Amino acid sequence: MVFTGGIGEHAPEIRARICAGMDWCGLRLDPARNADAVGVEGCISPPTAALKAYVITAGEEDVIARETASCVARGKNALRE
Repeated sequence: MVFTGGIGEHAPEIRARICAGMDWCGLRLDPARNADAVGVEGCISPPTAALKAYVITAGEEDVIARETASCVARGKNALRE
């Protein structure tokens, strides 16, 4: 399970509610790890969990910057043709 984006990265209480009752498939959260993972990447499951949960930063700004640079490069190349 991967949590990302604004809520996924910054709302441990929402992550806990989403994962509540998921023991049947091996997904458990470590309450301390979950609480500490606010705005940082990391595993929020206990080491013994069969199915792991992670917080991963989305990096939307990086994607926007790469796409913008790609569009500008294509535009410059189109002007040369």
